[in-house]
Amino acid sequence: MNNLENKNTDTEGINGSQLKDSGFSNLKYLFVGILFGIIFVKAEIISWFRIQEMFQLQSFFMYGVIGSAVVVGIISVQLIKKFNIKTLQGEKIEIQPKTFSKGQIYGGLLFGFGWALTGACPGPLFAQIGTGVTVIVVTLISAIFGTWVYGFFKDKLPH
Repeated sequence: MNNLENKNTDTEGINGSQLKDSGFSNLKYLFVGILFGIIFVKAEIISWFRIQEMFQLQSFFMYGVIGSAVVVGIISVQLIKKFNIKTLQGEKIEIQPKTFSKGQIYGGLLFGFGWALTGACPGPLFAQIGTGVTVIVVTLISAIFGTWVYGFFKDKLPH
């Protein structure tokens, strides 16, 4: 039995930490989330108008933001692999190989349609709500419900 089979992937995920944080130490995630939200607001990444410009191919701004994030992600993963970087708790970071399935195309299209219709993707939802765009609560509830529906039907879906 390998290490992956020992972990309960339904509760922790494949890369779940074996160390448990206390409630107080989780405040760091709240702080980073607030900082991330402020950056999203100041950079206009949560702007419905910016998102609509992107989907109507009227502006390069959001494509530049997304492209920059992809480049930073690629460089970060390569550095983690090359220098065997560990977590702050000293645990090894394991990056599992990904396999392609046609369900990713359907999921990506569904995600993109929802993003284009609502002007929101899961990352900035809370920042949008925090800025007073309370109608986004409907999108948040819909995203949570969609996640639940996927979880309910995931064993019957093509993977």
